[in-house]
Amino acid sequence: MTHRNEYRSRLKTAEEAVLGLKSGAHMAMGMATAEPPALLGALADMAESGCVDDLKLWYFHSMDHAGDTVLRSDLLGRIRPRCMFLSSIERRLLSAQAPGKKSPIEFVPVAFSASPDLFAKEVSLDLFVTTVSPMDKHGWFTFGTSNDYSTTAARNAKKLVVEVNPNMPRVFGASLLHISEVDAVVENTVPLAEVPEPDISTVDAKIATTIADMIDDRACLQMGIGALPGAVCALLEDRRDLGIHTELMTPALARLVQCGAVTNQAKTTYRGRSVFTFAMGDRAFYDFLDDNPAIHSAPVNIVNDPRHIAKNNNVVSVNATLQIDLSGACNSEHLMGRQYSGSGGQLDFVRGATASKGGKSIITCQSTARNGTVSRIVPRLDGPVTTPRNDTHIVVTEYGAVDLKGKSLSQRADALIGLAHPRFRDELANGL
Repeated sequence: MTHRNEYRSRLKTAEEAVLGLKSGAHMAMGMATAEPPALLGALADMAESGCVDDLKLWYFHSMDHAGDTVLRSDLLGRIRPRCMFLSSIERRLLSAQAPGKKSPIEFVPVAFSASPDLFAKEVSLDLFVTTVSPMDKHGWFTFGTSNDYSTTAARNAKKLVVEVNPNMPRVFGASLLHISEVDAVVENTVPLAEVPEPDISTVDAKIATTIADMIDDRACLQMGIGALPGAVCALLEDRRDLGIHTELMTPALARLVQCGAVTNQAKTTYRGRSVFTFAMGDRAFYDFLDDNPAIHSAPVNIVNDPRHIAKNNNVVSVNATLQIDLSGACNSEHLMGRQYSGSGGQLDFVRGATASKGGKSIITCQSTARNGTVSRIVPRLDGPVTTPRNDTHIVVTEYGAVDLKGKSLSQRADALIGLAHPRFRDELANGL
């Protein structure tokens, strides 16, 4: 059978492709822009009609396609989210929850880098659904914007259904999936979900300037999500021979490639290529990724492995936090008594960058929250420790930067109080 005939033999409607899924099953979906809207819609319809109940849904970082289908509030219970990273979708659902009622969303603490192992060893998946790029003449799809845990989940699930979307970029790297590995194919031509770049505040611009001044030629970059990393990247266009080894690929990083600041020639691993595990942006960004041999996609257990990160010299990791206590411990995932996001890959890159020769791990936040009424520098954290004090390296707010390595607890407290907003400094000092 030719690859094209094999493809046709597996071609189904979304409804046909998910038939046979039983109540109580465990399934996972591609994350972020790889959410397959037609398949998720079919699954939501099954749950709404009562054809399936108690469906355990495993995933990282949801977006609107999931929010409009399998994560609808009226379906919670029949579909039971096992969420490993909360986004605005889950936060909206939780904010509507009645006080004292059991959460409809089960948060599963796990490092992003460990999620492939979760699907390989701990969770027996009955179904995995994701969006892929179109098949080539040799029978190969690619996972496009989402390699992450998808390459492992796809090959460990009892049933794999892919939604082929011509708008999904075809990427290079360890992202190939052969038609022979697929149980069913659904075709659906829709725009990929786009993530607009947020506006940069005056405070973020000030922080970005401090961080950019720490990044030299030949540095290897990892940037987190949000306005601040984009602001930092905008200040690096005059650098030379930068590299990229990042969890998340963004338009801001892509512009550094396009302007020539990133060449990846100083890297030890994947020289000449920008490495990522998932990507989010706009249509122009997805076009940049498509069929681009300078872009290398790899699974998250490789990209986020601190030992692998540290093989490159001069790694600079920039990640945000919600709170920092006076010893340097960071809470980056818990807010106002509730899970707000997740640990993601922050600690992996903190450790990988710190272990890199010449590396710098930078944790950053604005000094205050809630319109200046709450200090983010605190005596004690309100939630779990995402980055332990032993690992925190450089901390930056709009009031400057401090390197915590080698400092005693009292020295750390003094230094971090200096990064707090002036109106909170006496209170923090008196609390020591």
